[in-house]
Amino acid sequence: MKITEIKPRRKRLSAVYIDGEFAVSLDTQTLIENRFDVGREIDDEDLHEIIKLSNERRAKEKALWLLSYREHSKKELEDKIRRTADEVSAQKAVDRMEELGLVDDERFARHYAEKLLNSKHMSKRGIAFELTRKGIDKETAEQLCDELDIDVHEQIRAVIEKKYRNLSDEKVKRRAVAALQRLGYRWDDIKSVLSEYNEDETDEF
Repeated sequence: MKITEIKPRRKRLSAVYIDGEFAVSLDTQTLIENRFDVGREIDDEDLHEIIKLSNERRAKEKALWLLSYREHSKKELEDKIRRTADEVSAQKAVDRMEELGLVDDERFARHYAEKLLNSKHMSKRGIAFELTRKGIDKETAEQLCDELDIDVHEQIRAVIEKKYRNLSDEKVKRRAVAALQRLGYRWDDIKSVLSEYNEDETDEF
């Protein structure tokens, strides 16, 4: 087999033609580094190897691009990379990011837990659930949440004051209860805080 043409494409890709027919689009820099030039004779093994190297490079570039915007957990990062890369390349990219210290699940979990606590006023139970959804193992998530200093009633008040101040409206009150339960708060704690706004609070919710 002979490479008969290489045409530049978008996103740093090049279309490779073998024996006059389009074969595959590959990372341009990978082609250059491995001297895949027009006129070169290649076999199936050469082609499979250059495809693998191209996929791995693009997976690493995608990982770096994603991490330049914000921190990610390992699972979250791998899931995003796999939208445009194969499983093996995605895993290698994530492992490399971890080796470089750019991905650290415990560090991510701490920062994300603090964000959920301070911006969404989420409960410990809610935070632990969200951390596991991001790929943090349950034991680590629960341990980090145990370390958080949370005044449950103060957090519930913050949610109410931010979005549900008109508790005299029955619909608003029910929405507030539903929202607080989604954030992981228990009914007894919700009821206790609601009673501060309405001394006649009952068990109807």
